[in-house]
Amino acid sequence: MPADATTTVQQLKEIMRAFVAERDWQQFHSPKNLSMSLAIEAAELMEHFQWIDVPASRQVKDEPAKLAAIGEELADVLCYALALSNELGLDLSETIRAKMVKNATKYPAAEFRGRYGKDDLPT
Repeated sequence: MPADATTTVQQLKEIMRAFVAERDWQQFHSPKNLSMSLAIEAAELMEHFQWIDVPASRQVKDEPAKLAAIGEELADVLCYALALSNELGLDLSETIRAKMVKNATKYPAAEFRGRYGKDDLPT
């Protein structure tokens, strides 16, 4: 069974909280710094897909070395997101649930199935 099936968001947040505390990094973890770091890590993740086409981007899952490098960048993104949620006292599960309710209202499945945006809708 994959760890994702048994690990809670709270456990991940606690792992991040302990990592930061052990290094006394709270002093550097302002929301500004964390959001900037998150964006930087997201850009590093994007670099793995820069200059390749969509089919090639889907094939990275079959290339263990590339997949591992991408996984590390994705982990960095998520770690900064967890650290930011810790710093701001956000309940990520509730925040994501609320956002998905808004998204479902904004992008009703019946209207957006197979479409990516409002510009893609027939007039």
